[in-house]
Amino acid sequence: MAKINILDSSVYNRIAAGEVVERPASVVKEFVENAIDAGAKQIAVYIERGGKDLVRVVDDGEGIESGELVSAFLPHATSKIARAEDLESILTLGFRGEALASIASVSNVRLRSRYKDADTAFELCCAGGKAGEVVPCALDCGTDIRAENLFFNTPVREKFLKTDKGEEAEVSAVVSRFILGEPTIAFRYFIDGKLALQSFGGGAEEALAAVYGGAAVQECYRLDAEKHGVHIRGFLGKPTFTKANRTYQSVFVNGRYVVNNTISSAIANAYAAYLMKRQYPFYVLFVDVPAEVVDVNVHPNKSDVRFSDNRVIYGCIYSVISSVLDGNAGALAFLAKDNGEPAAPSAPEQAAPLPQADRAPQIAAGHVSATETYDGLSGEQLFERQKGGHYVPRAELWQGGAQVAFFDSAATAPQPEADVPFPQPVPQAQEEGKAESAEDVFAENKRFLAEEERKAKQQKLLLKNAVYKGNLFNTYLIYEVGDEVYLIDQHAAHERLLFDGLREEIAARSVAVQPMLVPYVLNVSGEEAAFIGENLATIAAIGFEIEEFGVNSFKVSAVPADLQGIDLPAFFAELLKEVGSLRAVRLPDVLRDRIAMTACKHAVKGGEQLSESERKLLFDRMGGDMGLRCPHGRPVAVKLTRYEIEKMFKRIV
Repeated sequence: MAKINILDSSVYNRIAAGEVVERPASVVKEFVENAIDAGAKQIAVYIERGGKDLVRVVDDGEGIESGELVSAFLPHATSKIARAEDLESILTLGFRGEALASIASVSNVRLRSRYKDADTAFELCCAGGKAGEVVPCALDCGTDIRAENLFFNTPVREKFLKTDKGEEAEVSAVVSRFILGEPTIAFRYFIDGKLALQSFGGGAEEALAAVYGGAAVQECYRLDAEKHGVHIRGFLGKPTFTKANRTYQSVFVNGRYVVNNTISSAIANAYAAYLMKRQYPFYVLFVDVPAEVVDVNVHPNKSDVRFSDNRVIYGCIYSVISSVLDGNAGALAFLAKDNGEPAAPSAPEQAAPLPQADRAPQIAAGHVSATETYDGLSGEQLFERQKGGHYVPRAELWQGGAQVAFFDSAATAPQPEADVPFPQPVPQAQEEGKAESAEDVFAENKRFLAEEERKAKQQKLLLKNAVYKGNLFNTYLIYEVGDEVYLIDQHAAHERLLFDGLREEIAARSVAVQPMLVPYVLNVSGEEAAFIGENLATIAAIGFEIEEFGVNSFKVSAVPADLQGIDLPAFFAELLKEVGSLRAVRLPDVLRDRIAMTACKHAVKGGEQLSESERKLLFDRMGGDMGLRCPHGRPVAVKLTRYEIEKMFKRIV
């Protein structure tokens, strides 16, 4: 057995830092939690380069005594608990005593603090976990702590950090949650010296407006409910106020931000009858329960909790939210106006439930799984129901657009090779036999591919000489070639050709841009802002003129000329719908859907009479390729042979 080593503090503190300090946002979280626990009423947060160069938090709390500054950086040193029994009734945000020691081990920390009854402030610096001397300094009150050069001595951890904008968005999300979770504390948040967010400690509505804007307050029900000892309060978005992803959902249990499956499932199931698939509700909820029924010591980052009885929590939250959304008599006890008087949601603002056939099944209070209960419209139906856009003359629709190869995004990706055992030597005769066999296989493959290519070329040449025989329902063009008949869907064919032409323009970076009379301002969450910021160059290459417009906002001044009828809110909702989930957001896929929608909107429709010149131009641009499919996957042409037709009429038995 290997020798057992007793790890030095510099080693186990770095190990602890791997759990506690994942990124700059973790440092901000720990510093602000300490400030809140110290009774601060004003907190300022400063970051530089997303927090990589600097994280600084200044508060006006009660401070730390000079004799305890060194102890604050010791492992498992905390002022929040003293005995094991204290773990059963934790009311503070921090309690483990690991944060400062872990942060100091992977950065350069400077702590300045003035205790509430002291006349002088003192300072202590730690470099890579090594503490210096405690010396007097200048500070009015409270604590000023900064961490610089995060992960300077652990380059492996630094390598896995996001871009500066990405880390900045993570910090912004953390600060936003603190503003929402502590509405009586005034916050100021500075990014590279510029004020990005500010709240004044004026209450929950002011905090919500500071983070999401004043319009969000008007789109929410104000909850203040008590049921079975569970106090549920906060803001519940109306069913008409939906979001493209879950980044607009915040839950605080006893003041602590958590991501808890029991609570999120209860809320999702309560909303299930009112939202279509891939729509998510907006909410900022506070769930207050007795400290003895919740365990906060179940996650290294304290981002989840465990309840002694999940069924009670689930049932209370589900019944309260269901009553409010249904607008029944029970909602009177759960909703309150600003003056505290109960109020029910007005009928015009309340979204009607889906038909009974599509409603979510009733869920027992003990069931905590969140399921999606209904499907949206098919892609084709969604395209057909799109309205708006701009008029394009028929002549313009038929200009240009050479045929390009279609890229199948659903093609199977190559699989990794399986482990192959080390080759053993074989006799020369066997080697020669294998070589001949391999040559035979490759030769056969080449012959097969050549024959397929020849048939395809021959078919195209034949179809170019096809004879037009008329149309069916002003939708399907009929062409005869020898003993074969082709029915071509004029809408699907034209849609595919327009789609290929638009994609070719974008690939060649020759997209014409159409300025907007009034710029469109997009307001997003921190995570969404990070995604858009990292993809600004790609979005600009598509033909959008987009730039940052304040914190978590972007201004769109121009759109691609071919997409000038685009619904910008719908486009960005589609772009951002997977942000925050485990699924990667693929901008090219979203763009492809938008191009397909535009092509569908501008293509000739079924039932529309084509002139002789338009019909010929459509057929010529197809180049004889009857294997095309429209962007939605429908076939452009269907072939019937003379044999199949005669069999239909029983000429052949």
